[in-house]
Amino acid sequence: MRDLVFVAFLAALFGMGLRRPFLLVCAYVYVDIVSPQRLTYLLLNAVPISMIAAALAIGGWLLADDKRNARVAPRQALILLLLFYCWATTGVADFPVEAQEKWSWVWKALAFAAFLPLTLRTRLRIETLLLFMILSASSIIIIGGIKTLATGGGYGTLNLMVDNNSGLYEGSTISTVAIAIIPLILWFMKFGTVFPPDWRLKSFCIALIGACLLIPIGTSTRTGLVCIALLAALSFRTVKRRALYLGSLAALAVIAVPFLPSAFTDRMNTIKTYKADESASTRLAVWQWTIDYAKDHPFGGGFEAYRQNRIRYDLDTSGGGAGAGNRGNGVEVDKARAYHSAYFEMLGEQGYPGLILWLTISLIGLVRMEMLRRRYGDPDGEFAWAGSLAGALQSAHLVYLLGAAFIAIAFQPFVYMLIGAQIGLDTYLSRRAAAASFRPMRTSRLQPA
Repeated sequence: MRDLVFVAFLAALFGMGLRRPFLLVCAYVYVDIVSPQRLTYLLLNAVPISMIAAALAIGGWLLADDKRNARVAPRQALILLLLFYCWATTGVADFPVEAQEKWSWVWKALAFAAFLPLTLRTRLRIETLLLFMILSASSIIIIGGIKTLATGGGYGTLNLMVDNNSGLYEGSTISTVAIAIIPLILWFMKFGTVFPPDWRLKSFCIALIGACLLIPIGTSTRTGLVCIALLAALSFRTVKRRALYLGSLAALAVIAVPFLPSAFTDRMNTIKTYKADESASTRLAVWQWTIDYAKDHPFGGGFEAYRQNRIRYDLDTSGGGAGAGNRGNGVEVDKARAYHSAYFEMLGEQGYPGLILWLTISLIGLVRMEMLRRRYGDPDGEFAWAGSLAGALQSAHLVYLLGAAFIAIAFQPFVYMLIGAQIGLDTYLSRRAAAASFRPMRTSRLQPA
């Protein structure tokens, strides 16, 4: 039954895309985020849905879409440069077979991110893209929220539709994405036009925000907790009654603590006793190994270069914590431990040039969104929606950058779609500003005597 539902939904999307090519782009967004081939048992398992959707999206744009005023923004050029640099490092990777496996999906994420802004010519398209991104992620988040309420969840035990710890189905990744999209959900509650912001939409959005906040609890991820703290701090700049806002946050925290499952509180307590937690200790050791590795390999070792690491770390369980009772004090030895950080992932795999490119793409986006947020900050102006959307996209990006400090999600496709939306908004507003300031030259005509 599940297979037939997904096949019917994809067929409907592709069918509508024959008349409106942009819907083919949205179909690819859904396929890349949800990965329906993982959710089905028979019909879609052996079908390269992502490749088919990408080919249809690009082909539809080339053949049928309006390409007037299409131009490549500087960040699109940087994304393409990062794409070619990753291709070069893959050719000389320390682990060529494993590197090719990761490259097989990384290049698609980067190429689509560079292509996506070309299709975002109108406000409606920008909204539709973000709507598909939110609803696609919500298909995972809502189920996770329901299961959290029913079972309380637990670290590594919350099943998000599939028993697959990769992509958005990984606990820390979906926690970061769930918190990152909250500013966008709030924007749709006020400025959305695809669905009018009436009581029905607002009720759904409030419930969806609740589900987003439940995901870090259900997955018991520390990354989700720090992302919530950052989002609360970022929201402080937009609220009007700040004292009331701070009081409400404090009251909500006090009320919520007694209802939190013990699996979540026990996991969060390991933040204070990180020296006794194996996960935290190995991360610190791997990060130090990566820094030392980059000194001898400044251009990186290609994808999956972490497989060669050999680490030694101290595990102090005298003060309790996750490792207490299982291991004694002393030096532990491990190997082939993953980076657990997008920053060190880029440094180890792509070296300093790749890390600088990756950071530059993000920093330019944050600066541009801040400029747009201030430029169109007038709540009564024609483009008040744009200033608010720029702030929401900036907040989402900042939450991602914080979460990425603890997860190796440097090439997460969802985030590159978010960057594509930023570029699309920026270029759209630039075109509108240029059109508004354009004054055609008029030649005076000689009047007859």
